[in-house]
Amino acid sequence: MKSSKKEFIAEAEELLEESQRLILEIQDTISTGLNPDTINALFRAMHTLKGVSGLFGVQGISTLSHSLETLMDEVRLGKMDVTHDVVSFLFRNVDILKQITEKVGKGDDEEDVSGFVRDIESFRASQKGEAAGASTASAIDASILKVLSEYEEHRLKANQKEGKGIYLAKAVFTLDTFDTDLEALTRAVKAKGELISTLPTSQNVPDGSIGFNLMFGTKSPVSELKSEIPYDIDMLVSPQGAAPAAPVAETTEAQPQSKQQDTHLKSTSTTVRVDIEKLDRILNTVGELTLAKGAIKRIGIELVEQFGQNNLVYDIHKISQTLERRLAELQDQVLEIRMVPIGQIFSRLAQVVRRYSRDVDKTIDLVMYGEDTELDKYLAEEIVDPLMHLIKNSIDHGIETAEERKRKGKKESGTVILKAYQKGNHVVVELRDDGAGIDIEKVKKKALEKGLVEPGIELGEKEVIDFIFTPGFSTKDFANEVSGRGVGMDVVKEKLSALGGYAEVETKKDVGTVFMLTLPITLAIIKALIVRVGEERFAVPLTSMSETLIVEHKDIQTIEWKEVYYLRGEMLPMVRVSTFFHFEPFKTDRSFAVVVGLGDRKVGILVDEMFGQHEIVIKSLGDYLKKLRGFAGAAEIGKHEVILVLDVESLIDESVLKQKGVGHV
Repeated sequence: MKSSKKEFIAEAEELLEESQRLILEIQDTISTGLNPDTINALFRAMHTLKGVSGLFGVQGISTLSHSLETLMDEVRLGKMDVTHDVVSFLFRNVDILKQITEKVGKGDDEEDVSGFVRDIESFRASQKGEAAGASTASAIDASILKVLSEYEEHRLKANQKEGKGIYLAKAVFTLDTFDTDLEALTRAVKAKGELISTLPTSQNVPDGSIGFNLMFGTKSPVSELKSEIPYDIDMLVSPQGAAPAAPVAETTEAQPQSKQQDTHLKSTSTTVRVDIEKLDRILNTVGELTLAKGAIKRIGIELVEQFGQNNLVYDIHKISQTLERRLAELQDQVLEIRMVPIGQIFSRLAQVVRRYSRDVDKTIDLVMYGEDTELDKYLAEEIVDPLMHLIKNSIDHGIETAEERKRKGKKESGTVILKAYQKGNHVVVELRDDGAGIDIEKVKKKALEKGLVEPGIELGEKEVIDFIFTPGFSTKDFANEVSGRGVGMDVVKEKLSALGGYAEVETKKDVGTVFMLTLPITLAIIKALIVRVGEERFAVPLTSMSETLIVEHKDIQTIEWKEVYYLRGEMLPMVRVSTFFHFEPFKTDRSFAVVVGLGDRKVGILVDEMFGQHEIVIKSLGDYLKKLRGFAGAAEIGKHEVILVLDVESLIDESVLKQKGVGHV
């Protein structure tokens, strides 16, 4: 089953279970007095189910829930009395909806619901004649009645019929705190009776304030109300003797229904909504077990070295292998639970596009691909802000005004494309626009003005484009609501680097710009290559690696102050870890190179020795060291040895920024 259909089934069953609970509550309160909030909640549940099923294209459920919504609307407006017959009928139709949902979940064809819809229409017609007679005459001023909705007027008359007094609480609040003050007053009113309507008013309201009249019904005397509600209270209708309770109808009709319910108690959905923090705790435990597994494996190797092969050593080896296999399975299963479709994020970004396109008076068409691509829940949430900044940038800097686009022969509305796809152990999110593209000369000019590059230095297009990720860098001449304040693009770079990802940019004048964000699928337990530089050992995440090489130092060349190595006919930039961290390497004629990155951002990291793979759990360096360049965190290996994990993105940046005249950003 597709993830989108799973989401629909889970939500539909949740709404139907809530509907059954509400119907039971209505059934229990027929004789003691119905709660209008319960009836309203059932109406809203049917309304929501209609909308959700329509959104997912499940027409049968949408049509049937729409008919039930109409029936509940008549109930809440007092056009139909609530009897046990009505309750039984509602139960029966919710059962039908559950059966249809079950079939949709199994992939069966939807059944024709026209017969069920006709039954609802017939039932509505039969019940209308039994509804309450003429409405109670109201002594309330016509000017007040005129502003009430049909439902509010019905609730007003229902309160009068029950002998409740009708009151008006008049309140004036300051604009700074009116929301919290109004909420507090609403709670106080609901504690005494039923809130019928909240009416804003401008009468006798001073400047800088806002007034509300809250109409409510209660049997409490006005003296009691005034002592508990600290606002002006007018009595519109005095309370009368309570109306007699409605006669309890025979429940013989409802009895067979309860038997029918027993056959539909089992839920079709196997979905459970779990707090992400609970999964984080499980992953932390798995991480600790992984360290323990590594220790058992190490002890087994040491026992072989000391005592040779014997039964005890063999048993430890078997246990170590079993533990390794089961931990890998457990890790994969937990990670699978954490995965969510990136479409959840794309739908939120669509709201950003609509909002900001209106702010800058541009028409933007948003197109989305790959919404089913799955990503770790934590990463999906963390990538929202970078994507939002990029969308704002595309709308403000990229997409031209309608007049400009017309002059260039483009359609007047701009297009923004969001696309996601998996690439090995990474997820790539592309944001593409058909705007003016990045003005390379303008970016270079700003870089010169800010002293980021010396005059006369020749830079490639990609190196110039990288300046847009510099903190405070903007080519915008003025600030507006969307962008141009020199913030945003550096946030994208920082966030991606913290997540172990990176951004690439492709642009063409008057054609558009593409931002490609590459992220690991998950940040949990990862495999890493342990390397040595000088006397220090480091971990390099395997997710960022493509291959390893043995490099003779005589084969490394220097071109424009950059060290490069020709690999299969292509120039591979090299970064010496020892130079990056300013300590002495071993004096040898050759080194090992770990090739990291993808595409045009491939770099060879020179190290002195490689020790093999380890599963590691990356731990944060803490707030005090989080700004330290070159490290993504720390990990524990071997006999409780703590080593630092290299930040591959920083090392790639080093190869780009090392050219003479370009300062570190």
